[in-house]
Amino acid sequence: MYFHRALAFLLVLSMAPGFAAAAHAGDRIVVTGSSTIAPLMAEIGKRYEKLHPGLRIDVQSGGSTRGVTDVRAGLSDIGMVSRAMTAGESDLLAYEIARDGVAIILHRDNPLTELSNRQIVDIYTGRATDWADVGGKPGKITVVNKAEGRSTLELFLAYFGLGVRDIVAHVVIGDNQQGIKTVSANPGAIGYVSIGTAEFEASVGTPVKLLGLEGVPASVANVKNGTYPLSRPLNLVVRPADRDRLEPVTRFARSADVDDIVADQFFVPSHP
Repeated sequence: MYFHRALAFLLVLSMAPGFAAAAHAGDRIVVTGSSTIAPLMAEIGKRYEKLHPGLRIDVQSGGSTRGVTDVRAGLSDIGMVSRAMTAGESDLLAYEIARDGVAIILHRDNPLTELSNRQIVDIYTGRATDWADVGGKPGKITVVNKAEGRSTLELFLAYFGLGVRDIVAHVVIGDNQQGIKTVSANPGAIGYVSIGTAEFEASVGTPVKLLGLEGVPASVANVKNGTYPLSRPLNLVVRPADRDRLEPVTRFARSADVDDIVADQFFVPSHP
């Protein structure tokens, strides 16, 4: 009787939020959140695993909001948040591992080389629906927007002084790769994604180009020198109770030992 009751208790416990992460705390670390950080953290995780045989770092994307909520709920050990932390998130500890910017992207064949902030707002609010409205060749504009819960959307809205309901979008995408794929396949499209992702894709021949903001070219170099106006921190977040257990990982992720990985992903290291 006692054995069956104990077994039943364990089965119920195993279904509780956070049990899976806790059960594997010794050999598995679950990391969830920002799709911008996920490829970077996956590579950092592989290097850390080589230095610590037997440990597995499981990286899953899903957006910065997921990173925060999963950590709070105990569904992941570490969250990835590609924006500054808010006052309402002071219950979590944040570690900046790199910096990135957000770039407006067009198809490479679009002849426009710049758009003013006012023109970008007009496009995203539906006041400009044809490229001729903003000085381009006639043709319908396809507006590509980020899904709610994505930090890139939050930064875009804050920078341009817009609300979610102000946006008139034709396509709603999740991660950066979806944005790149959508714009590269449609000569009339406009979107916004991580500068790191966009600069890398353009460098390997993907037919997209980055537009500057306020006269400053969108580039990793300008994020690094602080002149690009729309940049952001890339954070890892943990619960205070897990700080000591996860400190070796968070310290490694923001150390010079991974600068080459950060650079390969077209981001800027946070440390001097």
